[in-house]
Amino acid sequence: MIVKQLDDIIGSESDINTDTWRSYRLLLKKDGMGFSMHHTVIKAGSETYIWYKNHVEAVYCIQGDGEIEVVDNNDVYPITKGTLYALNGHEKHKLRAKSDMHMVCVFNPPVTGREIHQEDGSYPLVEG
Repeated sequence: MIVKQLDDIIGSESDINTDTWRSYRLLLKKDGMGFSMHHTVIKAGSETYIWYKNHVEAVYCIQGDGEIEVVDNNDVYPITKGTLYALNGHEKHKLRAKSDMHMVCVFNPPVTGREIHQEDGSYPLVEG
């Protein structure tokens, strides 16, 4: 059994802070679950271009307001508390936060924990 507390992750190597988001990496590849799970805060007023070409991701908003825009067709979907979206087609997207958005994110394949977005918006695929 794995039991972790958010307070133990804050300030650790599993706490990744960038200009537009901060991600508390709760479950990682090394935990052996077959997926990773994060509590990510998308910072108010930010826009982040993302393309998970190597991963699929499901995201559940537990607090805050914003929107996601699918780049290829310009469809825009509001995000509020209780919204789930799943990037099952590796969609290129822009994530915009009106207020701090607290998101629970699940990735497959799992991430190792230190990833940040590459220039093309993706996370690198780690083999093995």
